[in-house]
Amino acid sequence: MTQFLIGIDPTVPPSGPGCVECDQTGGWWLHLRRCALCGHIGCCDTSPSQHATGHNATTGHPIVRSYEPGEDWFWDYPGAQMFVGPPLAPPEHHPLDQPVPGPAGRVPADWQSHLHR
Repeated sequence: MTQFLIGIDPTVPPSGPGCVECDQTGGWWLHLRRCALCGHIGCCDTSPSQHATGHNATTGHPIVRSYEPGEDWFWDYPGAQMFVGPPLAPPEHHPLDQPVPGPAGRVPADWQSHLHR
């Protein structure tokens, strides 16, 4: 098994259509990331709350995959590098009718001023 596959369980489905923590607190996100080990969906580092990286810091789960339509890249936190990995259990991205940023109804009009750059 390669080092990248150590943090990947391709049989685990995603936790849902949006960031777990943002959904719990009424927050919003720019883009979504999926933990490749447990399926946790968190918001990206550009999003106001950066929950995907927070999940990595809390759990030590080392790899995320983009949860955006048309993106299949993985990110290895310890190695700080992108890579191509195996297919994961469906769905492979958030619902196509979910806007970016999202979710609908929770994104402030001045959302761009809240992003991390």
